[in-house]
Amino acid sequence: MTIFNDIIELSKNIDQSLFMMILTGFFAQMINGSMGMGFGLVSTSVLLGVGIPLPAISSSVHTAEFLACGASAYSHYKLKNVNKKLLKHMLVPAVVGSILGAVLLSILGKEYSEYVKPLIAGYTLFLGIRLLNKARSSQGKKRPVKRVGWLAAIGAAVDAFGGCGWGPLVTSTLIAKGRAPKYVVGTVNITRFFLTFGSTVTFFIMIGVSHWKAVVGLIIGGIIAAPIAARLVGKIPARPMLLAVGILVIIWSAYLLAHSIPF
Repeated sequence: MTIFNDIIELSKNIDQSLFMMILTGFFAQMINGSMGMGFGLVSTSVLLGVGIPLPAISSSVHTAEFLACGASAYSHYKLKNVNKKLLKHMLVPAVVGSILGAVLLSILGKEYSEYVKPLIAGYTLFLGIRLLNKARSSQGKKRPVKRVGWLAAIGAAVDAFGGCGWGPLVTSTLIAKGRAPKYVVGTVNITRFFLTFGSTVTFFIMIGVSHWKAVVGLIIGGIIAAPIAARLVGKIPARPMLLAVGILVIIWSAYLLAHSIPF
């Protein structure tokens, strides 16, 4: 009874903002772990909406994503959802790109925040539209994927600077080239673990990590969802989920964009 009472007392002390972050982390990782995209996009959209500063958003998201993706990467590796050759080509460029993106945001984020915020809102709007287009298209015929290293580096740099973008850019490109979604999603998630480590360390050195309530909530929700999502790869309808997420992100981003542009 004592343990039960302690759990009840603890639940009373969990405020709504932490609970919202846990739900956000769970929802984001369910999408990310099963479809190879969505953690940064969903988390960044929510954190922008509650008014967290831009550099803190990316540092918070990547800190949470590092631990959540660690659980996801382990689950995908254990289930053998990985293309080792593709992983080898993406790993180092992705880490380098994430560090460069984190450095750029750390330098420019505060001084140019009034200009960067509508830019990021517009960027997430673009990614939402991209998700809708992805939902409408089918997997293409298998074609050679050229310059995979550059794709990984650019995707990781954009992700670190904007708090999202790795999955929608890299996963969708690889699947559009005809790669098996199961192995693309697994490989992208494993690579994400290493690139988020690079950006998280860079953010910690340059600006530190704040807004720990958001970080903790995202971590808890993400870790709970990771093993479930890894098992759902290829077993759930991708199009309905992409459509739902894309529509939600477009609505949210359009609202933020309208309220961040000075008139």
